[in-house]
Amino acid sequence: MSRTALLVTHTGRRRSTEHARAVAADLIAAGFEVRVVAEEAEDLDLPGVVPMAGQRAAEGAEIVFALGGDGTFLRAAELARPTKVPLLGINLGKVGFLAEAEIDDLDTAVRDVVERNYTVDERLTLDVTAEFDGGPTIESWALNEISVEKGERAQMLELLVDVDGRPLSRYGCDGVVCATPTGSTAYAFSGGGPVVWPEVEALLLVPISAHALFSRPLVTAPTSTFVITVDPFTTLAVLCCDGRRVYDLPPGATVTVRRGALPVRVVRLRDRPFTDRLVAKFDLPVQGWRGSRR
Repeated sequence: MSRTALLVTHTGRRRSTEHARAVAADLIAAGFEVRVVAEEAEDLDLPGVVPMAGQRAAEGAEIVFALGGDGTFLRAAELARPTKVPLLGINLGKVGFLAEAEIDDLDTAVRDVVERNYTVDERLTLDVTAEFDGGPTIESWALNEISVEKGERAQMLELLVDVDGRPLSRYGCDGVVCATPTGSTAYAFSGGGPVVWPEVEALLLVPISAHALFSRPLVTAPTSTFVITVDPFTTLAVLCCDGRRVYDLPPGATVTVRRGALPVRVVRLRDRPFTDRLVAKFDLPVQGWRGSRR
């Protein structure tokens, strides 16, 4: 019985295409049918692969390979999530916090997949609904974060935030980030939010550059619901999901964020503590600036 894998990579980078070609060749030699997204097939020019159209690309696949940085991983997650196919990230970028393996581990990672020597984690996601007069309801999701941000650089955005049906605070700010534990090391981290271990089930709320006496980042229960209302007399806002799906929000719009109905299934090749990943990806000085006293 044929096994199937989908390859997603950065089509604009020659180095990524070369690595994708090597992965495709190894998988085909191992008996896999290897797919690529049809819209990217010409740019990739990988011999022996099967182009698949759009959102159907991952249907029936055993695994999705994301070869690139975090942007490529998030793009691959859009295909893997609805089909519940496990997603393996191979970092060809700079930080690649979402990736499981580095470029030096490429051959080993492919071999582990062929031998089914891996486990699968489920990562919490976010679902979002935005409603406003005179426009269609917007529905989307995110693996890392959902943000409501100001649409005009020169003006402050006025937002009212409710948590679990109760008003929390009104912020004059650049925006608000709602994040998952997976996304705690991304935009929310840049905004001063805490790092949350991915095994923790929780939601994060991080105001961005808020002109307020209380603007601390919050960690809530995974069952919490955030409602963010754009003040009717404020400036234009934008809704952004994982930095990939962006929607305009007029004054008066209401954005509701809650735990996603579907997780993203992420491949784990090694039982590696998150602490080690954190130190490696952020190049943390474990000994601190004082060094060891021994």
